[in-house]
Amino acid sequence: MKMKRFAGWFAAISILAWPVLLPAAETGQEGMPGMPGGHGGMKMDDHGKMGDHGKMMHDGHGMRSGELLFSGKVGPWMMEARLIEKQAYMEQTGVPAKIAARFAGERHLMMFLTDPTTGKTVSGAEGKVVITGPDQASSSKATLVAMGAHIGADVRFPRPGVYTFAAEFESGDRKGNATFTHTMK
Repeated sequence: MKMKRFAGWFAAISILAWPVLLPAAETGQEGMPGMPGGHGGMKMDDHGKMGDHGKMMHDGHGMRSGELLFSGKVGPWMMEARLIEKQAYMEQTGVPAKIAARFAGERHLMMFLTDPTTGKTVSGAEGKVVITGPDQASSSKATLVAMGAHIGADVRFPRPGVYTFAAEFESGDRKGNATFTHTMK
């Protein structure tokens, strides 16, 4: 029984790492919002370039998946924040519904930091984010952990409404911060 549980968790965690590990994920996914390897609705200018920045915005395999929450300059970097609904993502990638259902209501917040001149992922980035809920009284703090091409954390949104994200980043002696909002339905 423990081995089956371990195998289930290993499969679920592996699924979240697939965007970093599967180079073929980009093929045939262009322009499909929210799909693994999709663009979240963003259009491509040239292969490997994203509309607004004209810089490489890949996560090492293809375009980033998930809902776009923020895109813009953060300190010395360009940053993109995305949110994946874990259960739906796992189901789309073939994880059995019974295993995916264990992640109902959970989201994975991903922050992609890139050098604006080279388009390369910032290495050694660390961060934290404070998320304030719609009632303004409750908030949660999450440490952003390095996960391949992004730093991220699993987060929950207990009720619909507007959430405010206050994120701080550092890599070496460089720092940046961003504040943005997102409405959960």
